[in-house]
Amino acid sequence: MKKSNVKAKLKRHFDAQSLKQPIKNTAVYALYLVGGFILSLAGITSELKPLALSFVAVSKKQGCIFSTIGACLGYLALGFNESSARYFCAVIIVGAIAFLVQTLSLSHIIAIPLISTFSTCLISGAFMNIKLEANITQYLITLAESILTLGVTYFYFKSINANFTQLRFKALPTSDIACITISVSTLFLGFGQLKVGSIMPFLTAAGVIVLFAVRYANEKWGVICALSFGFVLGIPSENGAALCGAMGLAATVSALFAEMSILGVGLSYLAVCSFFAITLGGEYGLTIFLNSALSVAIFLLMPSKICDKIEQRFFLYNKSGVDGALRQNLVLKLRFASNAMKTISDSVEQVSERFDEVAQKRSQRLKQTLSKEQYISKEVISQRTNQVRMVATDQFLSIAEMLNDLATEFAQAEAFDSQAQDKIRQLLSEYGIYAKSVSAITDKYGRMRVEILTSSPSSRLSDKHLQYEIGKICDRYFDVGRITKFSKECMLSFTQKPNYIISVGFAQYSAEGELCGDTVKIINDGKGHSVLIISDGMGKGSSAALDGAMGAGLISRLINAGFGFDSALKIVNSALLLKSNEESLATLDIASIDLFTGKCEIFKAGAPSGYIIKNSVATKCELSSMPAGILRGIEFAKRTAILSPSDSIILMSDGITDLGDEWLNEIFVSLPYQPQECADYILSRALEETKNKKRDDMSVIYARLEKN
Repeated sequence: MKKSNVKAKLKRHFDAQSLKQPIKNTAVYALYLVGGFILSLAGITSELKPLALSFVAVSKKQGCIFSTIGACLGYLALGFNESSARYFCAVIIVGAIAFLVQTLSLSHIIAIPLISTFSTCLISGAFMNIKLEANITQYLITLAESILTLGVTYFYFKSINANFTQLRFKALPTSDIACITISVSTLFLGFGQLKVGSIMPFLTAAGVIVLFAVRYANEKWGVICALSFGFVLGIPSENGAALCGAMGLAATVSALFAEMSILGVGLSYLAVCSFFAITLGGEYGLTIFLNSALSVAIFLLMPSKICDKIEQRFFLYNKSGVDGALRQNLVLKLRFASNAMKTISDSVEQVSERFDEVAQKRSQRLKQTLSKEQYISKEVISQRTNQVRMVATDQFLSIAEMLNDLATEFAQAEAFDSQAQDKIRQLLSEYGIYAKSVSAITDKYGRMRVEILTSSPSSRLSDKHLQYEIGKICDRYFDVGRITKFSKECMLSFTQKPNYIISVGFAQYSAEGELCGDTVKIINDGKGHSVLIISDGMGKGSSAALDGAMGAGLISRLINAGFGFDSALKIVNSALLLKSNEESLATLDIASIDLFTGKCEIFKAGAPSGYIIKNSVATKCELSSMPAGILRGIEFAKRTAILSPSDSIILMSDGITDLGDEWLNEIFVSLPYQPQECADYILSRALEETKNKKRDDMSVIYARLEKN
């Protein structure tokens, strides 16, 4: 019974799906038919009606057949005369060309519809002028009409080929929005002069559109809509220029009140239109006043739910980036939270010390009453409990430092470029990528990074042309984008292309089985730094591999997330201390290289010596420190060096460095040129040197700084 129900549901689903496409196709073809018919009636004058030619020329797929039929019906409805016959023949020719273009899959080439409409309009007009023995003025009008048809074809082509996957004006490029606005306004030519008394429905509708554009988009789009509709609706009238000016100025003035209130927008629009109405006087002035008043009334009385849907669907984001005051406020709050966490850490540590004192006194009292085994067991439990409390103290301190790192990062973000963010959002929509958020951040050194958060990964995020276009918007050269995937989101980050690049070679040997106790990570932190990491777990085999992987994995993730090295080390140390009851430790050897300046910061936690090679001379970098996982409160030993192009840095695990300085200096003299060859050479020589000896895990990173 259940199976039959499932089959029935599946059958209904597939039946519904099979019906959707024919219904959708029918609706699209009907729109093409109606569009062709309306535009054939729309004329610049009573004699010049070329707009249908442009619409037919850009119609997609089978739509060109229906738009041609609609246009032919419209021209026949005008009555059979020389003018309608000319357009009737011209639209059939243009329709045939459009059908051929669709058949050959050449619809993406804009030059074809432009040439076909211009030449057809010009040639058909010339033939009619010859037949009617027209004067030179008529020939010039025909030429002007053909040029107008060329322009309208361009607007129609851009509009009909816009990305309508998710129709939102906030996501469409500026050029496409302007083309769509102008294209829609031409539809008003056919019926724009329809009147019911002094009310012109299309003029009223145009006013409502302008008001919504001003209120929910910005001044630019309000003025574009006002001028487009004002021009189109004013063409047939002697006072057309006045209508265009009235709507354009009204949109400009009302935009001044857009941030204040919806009432301010409506009243200021009505005030300007009233001024023009009084100036013009007569019946036309009354028409402008009544229609603008009706537009404002509709705009003000529109239910808020409908307004919200219109804003969400069509209009641009109008949110500025984070300004200096807000950023400083956020920095202060993060630092306040950091100080609060430090206070909690101090309080927990004080309480732990008190507990420890009480526990020791109690232990001394119970020592006489307990057996040796019971006493030792109780002491072990007490020490472990105290260790957990102290690690919790370290965790609070780590969180405090991480919050302080975030505060420092926000403080260094000198500017959020809101204009670039809007342009990038529109660009992404052309690639079918709809971003949840876009940030274009410039730090105090003038370096820019762009961060794009999307709800799902897209293969187009890695498109190199996208990177190039984002660079054009920001007037910067960006490095290859970095994609970070979360559970349900995806972050694409671009950093300004640095002055240098790092060429890296890496080689590794496992002393026991397939699992190596050394873990190597080479990452880019997204801020122009290349970070090299070697983490060596204690011993060999699986347990050492687990410690090494835990150390390198945790610290690389924390650095990628934007936290500092010191706070990240505290987290790694706490994690290793609590990992198991057995001793667990890992060394950390890190080199962070600023690819803009060549500054190299070296961080060591129990790691062996590294080497910097400048002008073929190797300099030893030896720093005393403790590995992570042994004691609380360990810190990195640090050193800074400045690398120049062709300088190199070498990080190695103790399986290689234990062979001695003299042996290593001998190796460095005979290194090959390529970094990977250098890493392979050092490892191969180390394996030769330890042949027939007990070996440890071996890892080597050889990195050379080069001009970008």
